[in-house]
Amino acid sequence: MRDIFIIGSKGIPAKYGGFETFVDQLTRHKKSKDIQYHVACMADKSCEFSYQDSHCFGMKVPPIGPAKAVWYDIAAFLYCIRYLKKHPSKEPVIYILACRIGPFMCILKHMLKRLGGKIYVNPDGHEWMRAKWNKAIRRYWKFSEKLMVKHADLLICDSKNIEKYIKNTYQKYQPNTTFIAYGADVASSTLADTDEKLLDWYDKWQLKAHEYYLIVGRFVPENNYETMIREFMQAKTDKKLAIISNVEENPFYRKLQEETGFEKDRRIVFCQTVYDEQLLKKIRENAWGYLHGHEVGGTNPSLLEALGSTKVNLLLDVGFNREVGEDTALYWKKDKGSLAQLIDVAADLDDEERNRLGKAAKARILAAYSQEKIADAYEKIFLA
Repeated sequence: MRDIFIIGSKGIPAKYGGFETFVDQLTRHKKSKDIQYHVACMADKSCEFSYQDSHCFGMKVPPIGPAKAVWYDIAAFLYCIRYLKKHPSKEPVIYILACRIGPFMCILKHMLKRLGGKIYVNPDGHEWMRAKWNKAIRRYWKFSEKLMVKHADLLICDSKNIEKYIKNTYQKYQPNTTFIAYGADVASSTLADTDEKLLDWYDKWQLKAHEYYLIVGRFVPENNYETMIREFMQAKTDKKLAIISNVEENPFYRKLQEETGFEKDRRIVFCQTVYDEQLLKKIRENAWGYLHGHEVGGTNPSLLEALGSTKVNLLLDVGFNREVGEDTALYWKKDKGSLAQLIDVAADLDDEERNRLGKAAKARILAAYSQEKIADAYEKIFLA
């Protein structure tokens, strides 16, 4: 039995977030009986529970601002060490999602090596580029990334662009890397168009099937909400823009409100969050188009889910998104008017072209990003 400890996500069951979705799907599609997953979860109190045949351990994290994630990862790592001392295991792996604890890696790696274990790291995207961090925190993330790369036994990159960046930037460490993307499925939602749950959601937000564009994702600056909202306000379409996100009355939200005046546009609707998997899938399927503005990071799960569910996808033209969407999507730039024009073009697509794009997008997911394929790839790595 190979023990695989996964730390760095907020935990499972997943709500929002790429890492959480990934871990949820990885454990759900496990096939090998020779693997036991152990998953760290942020919790209100220390606890242990089972989910999808995985051993989950809840970690209570103090409210200490940006350092919260660093504390969480270190605490989770030390939990793994204590667990392995009580339950010796042959060649266990601690798989760390994101590069937050680089300055502590040397001592942590030494502790794990004494127990016969290895450290695998998913370097995520360019955390040090995220607009939400001040300069000091960005410097820390970049420094931490360097040390994570230096000490990792293996770096599992979810994007070929990220793998190339790691190899080129940290060539002196001769990093051992491999590429395994995230996964998605193309199965239709179990909900019918007449399902009461769906109709209630439409009624709550005054939306109609096929009469809205959709955005799903974290409400942070680097996902280009400002550009997408400004451009949508300039588009001529009568369709609405439904934004499903963990929106809070934070400075970023207020800044957008003041600078764009989006609340005056009746077409823009903030729809809070949707954690019901089948309901969210149905909302995606019934969207006229999906807007994706992520530009920091690797392969994004919300993009994969959109390609597997929504016929027409309008993606920010950056390498990460091109790598995934290829010729199955439409692309826009951050230049003024680019997205607005594309929204109006998409609004006029006939059924034949919409169906062509939808079929091509699903075929892309099946060929390169199926959940089963991704889970199998991980199991081969973990059992090697």
